[in-house]
Amino acid sequence: MPTVILLDVSLSMSRKVSSDTGENLQRQHYAIHGINTFLDYLSISNKLEFVSLVVFSSLWEQVVGFTRDYESIKTALNKLEEYDKTAIVPALGGVTGLILDEWGSATACQVILITDGNPGTGQGSLQQTLHDYSKQTQTAVHTENVRVQFRKTSDFPLPMPFICKLNIVCIAGQNDSGLTDALPLYEKLIDINGYGGEVHLPDAISMKNIHSMFHKLGEKYYSPSYGTLKCGHLGSKIQIFPPPEEFKKERDFEYICRSISTDVEIFGFLDIADIASPPVISRHLILPVSPTAAKGKNGSENEEEEKDDGKTPSFTVLLHGSLKVEGMVALVTLGKDWYGVMFAWADSKKKSNLMLSMFEPGSDVIPWLGNLRHLAPISDFSDPPYGEEDNTTPFPVRQDRRSYAQNSTVWIRAAGLQADVQKILRHARKLPEKQQHFYRELNRLRRMALSLGFVELLDAMSAMLERECTLLPGTAHPDAALQLTHAANAVRSDTAKDITQNILPLRTNFSTDD
Repeated sequence: MPTVILLDVSLSMSRKVSSDTGENLQRQHYAIHGINTFLDYLSISNKLEFVSLVVFSSLWEQVVGFTRDYESIKTALNKLEEYDKTAIVPALGGVTGLILDEWGSATACQVILITDGNPGTGQGSLQQTLHDYSKQTQTAVHTENVRVQFRKTSDFPLPMPFICKLNIVCIAGQNDSGLTDALPLYEKLIDINGYGGEVHLPDAISMKNIHSMFHKLGEKYYSPSYGTLKCGHLGSKIQIFPPPEEFKKERDFEYICRSISTDVEIFGFLDIADIASPPVISRHLILPVSPTAAKGKNGSENEEEEKDDGKTPSFTVLLHGSLKVEGMVALVTLGKDWYGVMFAWADSKKKSNLMLSMFEPGSDVIPWLGNLRHLAPISDFSDPPYGEEDNTTPFPVRQDRRSYAQNSTVWIRAAGLQADVQKILRHARKLPEKQQHFYRELNRLRRMALSLGFVELLDAMSAMLERECTLLPGTAHPDAALQLTHAANAVRSDTAKDITQNILPLRTNFSTDD
């Protein structure tokens, strides 16, 4: 569950606060101390959390991208500068774009907004923005839950298009004069977003109170989720990351609210081909932990336990290796009438992990498997058993494997398009040796651009090929310049707009083709 720390660096954060302990520091110094406390908590209890640092005033800037190197964030905090006025809503819009570009809309995130309790003044202030938003929104009241839903407008970033908890931390005392008007505005922001969160206030501004406030925030929203994985007489203590959220869903005649059990029990195994690609609500890493770590102990004793973990037998390691070698998944129970699967997943050739995919509560969540309660060994229902002679499966899943020799082109992010263009340019610099590959990739990009109606890309590609022609070194093969000029003109021609036609290489005296 990635986290964005959204820090206010406006001029009001540079105001000094005189505390009862004799401290006379700027609010920004207290905020930095609190962030360091929060990062220290993550480094001990939640090392896998990705964190990004974004600062804002009237504009916003991502200072540190999503990283697990918390020391880089601490270093960046010491180099911050003050800017002009506070503008919270544009900063939240910027954070929304950052998360969508990096993680997409399917990943749950958290935003920690740290400010001094001053919502800004004049045009662009939080009060003015919410006032304008209230005029534009329409409300729909559901009588069953007496819940008001806000309809998002085009220029207002909330509610965010993904699950995101919004926590607002105010570096202000309980008796701060401006806090009385600001608190209802912050609470309205959280309500409009609709995914939970709260406003955090210290009892009084001091290093000790700020430290306690951020530590409590970490304990409440970032505490690791521990449990026990069982399979018959075998078992192991595990950590589930990110911690599973409580499942809530409204159906036609019921409201479902479930929490995952601390005991995850394996009740069967299936071939990966039988489970295929089931619909899941979330995916989590399963990590083995020592019993002392699960109890929350800290200090040198815990470090000694971690050193001995490599020598201690672990059921999770055995399960991960078995599933990986056999090509199977483990069916598990997560609670009352709630199921999921565990499987070995590799993000690279050298690194593999044990993963948990959670289904929606219910026993009929995978249509081709039927009721999960009725699963039994296939040897009980067939003679001879399935798979022993004809390598078939009793489930209606596709068994033949399709050829993926020709991958489809997908441009979801700018990096995908950039990679395809760079591939063409790499082949262009190696003409005429890469002539066949050059024209094949050029035609593939041209067809995709025409399919999407992205005809402007053809003109841009033509200009890039002409530029590559002018940059050819004097030692380049003569055919390279001829082919680049021909390709640049062909991409810009009317014939190139016909998706059924291909751009063919230019026949020259240097051509080796028949």
